[in-house]
Amino acid sequence: MDATAPLPHAVEQSESEPLIYRHSVTTRITHWLTVLTFVVLVMSGLQIFNASPELDASDKSDPGRRVLSIVGANDASGKPIGVVQFFGWRIRATHLLGYTDDGMGGETFRAFPGWITWPGYQALADGRRWHLFFGWLMVVAGIAYMVAGFRRKDLQLLVLRRDDIPKLLPMQLYYLKLRKEPPPYGKYNPLQKAAYTTVLFVFTPLIVITGLALSPGIDALASPLTALLGGRQFARLWHFLLMLALIGFALTHVMLVLSTGVVNNMRSMLSGWYRLGKDEGGGI
Repeated sequence: MDATAPLPHAVEQSESEPLIYRHSVTTRITHWLTVLTFVVLVMSGLQIFNASPELDASDKSDPGRRVLSIVGANDASGKPIGVVQFFGWRIRATHLLGYTDDGMGGETFRAFPGWITWPGYQALADGRRWHLFFGWLMVVAGIAYMVAGFRRKDLQLLVLRRDDIPKLLPMQLYYLKLRKEPPPYGKYNPLQKAAYTTVLFVFTPLIVITGLALSPGIDALASPLTALLGGRQFARLWHFLLMLALIGFALTHVMLVLSTGVVNNMRSMLSGWYRLGKDEGGGI
């Protein structure tokens, strides 16, 4: 996930502004590989969730400590409905969640619909196979990205530093159009650094660790890891929340790319060449 989101005025860049070689071949390949693996992991993860559609803040399944459940039921007339229960709140979500697309042209009781899971039809074993394979593929892509970035000294530019912290608020104000000029920065602005530092060094390692804790094999070999996370059910809750956080990051990332110059951003992630805006630092 390295397609950076430059500044809002980037869409107005002229051809006179310089082109720089911003992203290496390794960065571009691992970026698109990460996109693919992330999509498959989310879809296969929702497939796995369908087999046990609830999240408990407990070391084991406990309805008394249930945070979320997505279930099917029948109303008073016997009509099937989908229900989402978040703590004590119950929301009908028929045809979207709980009672929805079965992936084979009909509808049935299942948490997430077939069009958003992989495979589309309900198949826990297949979902686990896809999830495991693409999980390790994402780990390999992430390691390759980190090693290549460190060798090119690009990774060091991406890390949030102490002198970036006072620039976070001014940068946010600039994005909100409440400030005319951004604070000075290099290849990555302070908000980008904060986001990527959190994703690369906090969220991603934690989602891998919680995923490992959910594996019966890893649990048998390293049960203290699972216990440290509060048990397998708690690990499942953390894993789900981290998935939502990464989806939020990805959606924000895409929104910024779309709003700050699609052609320029896509060119940089396909060819490596990026056209600088007037306030942007180049870096290499």
